[in-house]
Amino acid sequence: MPERIELNPDWPWASKFRIAQGVRVGNTVYVSGQVAFDRQGNVVGVNDMAAQSRQVFENIRAVLAEAGASMDDVVKITAYVTDINRYADYAAARSEAFPNNLPASATVATPALVNPDLLVEVEAIAELGGE
Repeated sequence: MPERIELNPDWPWASKFRIAQGVRVGNTVYVSGQVAFDRQGNVVGVNDMAAQSRQVFENIRAVLAEAGASMDDVVKITAYVTDINRYADYAAARSEAFPNNLPASATVATPALVNPDLLVEVEAIAELGGE
């Protein structure tokens, strides 16, 4: 089996949770569900789906960077949104985040996330070029 490498940006808040923000196995990177926390763990954009979505994609970028990957390497994302009526705001941020290579994508409406101020969570899978 290929080596398993945990990917954890230097986010002070993340040490409170016993999860890897991402895992690289071979050329595949699995990014855990990212939410709109800033580096200190504060929610960015309370009640603002667009602002939260942009922060989520910034966090995904940070996790990917730990593996030497970029948004262009993402092949699949799954989003969880608490208000499907705000989907257009999420979709606009997703389009900004992926100006080049569009990933396969699914969006699921969910009644709540881990923090009641959070509106969106996105997980990602990236595939790196051959080594």
